[in-house]
Amino acid sequence: MSEHIDKYLEQVRASAEQGTMVKMTLSKPVQKHDELRNLYVKPVLIKEKRLFAFTYRYERRDEVKNYDAAQMLDVLQAMLPGRFLNAVLFTVSEDVTLLVSSKGKATIQTKKVQECREQNLEHDKQKVRLVNPANPWWYQLGLTTREGKITADMQHKFKQIYKYAEIVESLIKPMKFAGIVHIADMGAGKGYLTFALHELLTQRLNMEVDIKGVEIRPDLVLKINEIIKADGLKGLAFVESSIEAYHPEKLDVLIALHACNTATDDAIASGIKAGAQLIVCAPCCHKQIRQEMERSGKLDAITRYGIFMERQAVMITDTIRALILEYFGYKTQVMEFIEMEHTPKNVLLVGVKTNNKVDKDKILNSISEIKQQYGIHEHYLETVLPLNS
Repeated sequence: MSEHIDKYLEQVRASAEQGTMVKMTLSKPVQKHDELRNLYVKPVLIKEKRLFAFTYRYERRDEVKNYDAAQMLDVLQAMLPGRFLNAVLFTVSEDVTLLVSSKGKATIQTKKVQECREQNLEHDKQKVRLVNPANPWWYQLGLTTREGKITADMQHKFKQIYKYAEIVESLIKPMKFAGIVHIADMGAGKGYLTFALHELLTQRLNMEVDIKGVEIRPDLVLKINEIIKADGLKGLAFVESSIEAYHPEKLDVLIALHACNTATDDAIASGIKAGAQLIVCAPCCHKQIRQEMERSGKLDAITRYGIFMERQAVMITDTIRALILEYFGYKTQVMEFIEMEHTPKNVLLVGVKTNNKVDKDKILNSISEIKQQYGIHEHYLETVLPLNS
């Protein structure tokens, strides 16, 4: 096997030396649970010096390191087949693949390419961050070090925050608001996503905002407001209140992420009553509908299994929420908030206010059919927003 590895690395060395390497990928970790999932290599030109950028793709983060040609070969020699069993070298004229079997047998495959390839020696630019961990509030909230580095145990949380910022930006950018944008973040908790929203809208989109983080726990409200004051953040404040008791005078955007059980419905109802242009919810548990289904006795071959009952209750609850939003003139969509590996609560329900004509009878019939099929008397949202054809 070592003979094949040496031969392969010699081809890599030659392509680097001759300037024909386009890129290289390493995959299929030896250890299935290795946190390092892939390794990507490409030649770059930095300060007139040719180097090789290594992107280490971990499950929850990427790391980039630059090496010269000799260092590159040393690293690859340690990685093949120590950490990875597969490697592909892409040159301007061919693909050279190294395959190492689980029994240690190595083979090399070479394939000529028809397309005209060119090297791109530009160093990968850092992505424009919608949320900057160097801002002081992230340290004060306990997610970063004083130097602005995300702590190891908060890597997954920041990935969730970034994803949230991406989605919110895509939703808000096309919308037209007049003057200050009034936003309520219902059940704001520790404020991570509320601060991300404020940072995104004020620092990236240059919007004038009035964001209220609605949170029932007085200790959290006090702590967050102290951070807001210390950092001089304008247009952001936390309010001590339950979701159902909070009734803003003006509301353009309503956010409710992981508000438990029917608190999500109270938040949706507040948004609809206030005529919010955008409603964004990440529903949490769905006890109300599950309890109705269990009481009805209408268990079928699927829902008689507890875990499937739970999943069915989730889908029914959020489907009826989406239909009720449509009933009140919102165009709805359901999307993934964050990968399942980070949280099982990964559904995002979005409603955008429109002036489209609504067939309310058709929507009411759809809701009625769902409830009848699963023995549901009523969805909680129907009790706070009476539906009439």
